[in-house]
Amino acid sequence: MERRARSRAYGLTASQAARQGGMTLTEIMVVVIIMALIATGVALAVLPRLKEAKIKATRADIRVVQSAATLWLADNNGCPTIDQLGLSRGARTKDAWDNDFIINCEADEPMVASTGPDGEQGTDDDIQ
Repeated sequence: MERRARSRAYGLTASQAARQGGMTLTEIMVVVIIMALIATGVALAVLPRLKEAKIKATRADIRVVQSAATLWLADNNGCPTIDQLGLSRGARTKDAWDNDFIINCEADEPMVASTGPDGEQGTDDDIQ
């Protein structure tokens, strides 16, 4: 009834008045808020998994570097550097946070470590 009254007041036919009925600003804002809540929920679920994945990838890369360092020590003296290991181009020579691996040799046994997410050596988040 109200639509007919508006269409008569503005001189519109019923079909023209029906086409003018769009979404209100309130409806659009409700949809945007719902989308923001969904995006927030997804972010809260994914971000912790991303950190775990980086730690797992770094541990796998440490094993590769440590194996290469062990082989290098079998033929050479002294503790190797990443460049001396001759790793293939597919092998990662840095951790997931783009920090260099740290190689220490104790009693002819190489120990490879990462400084972890904070990039500082000797903190609780170091990965060995």
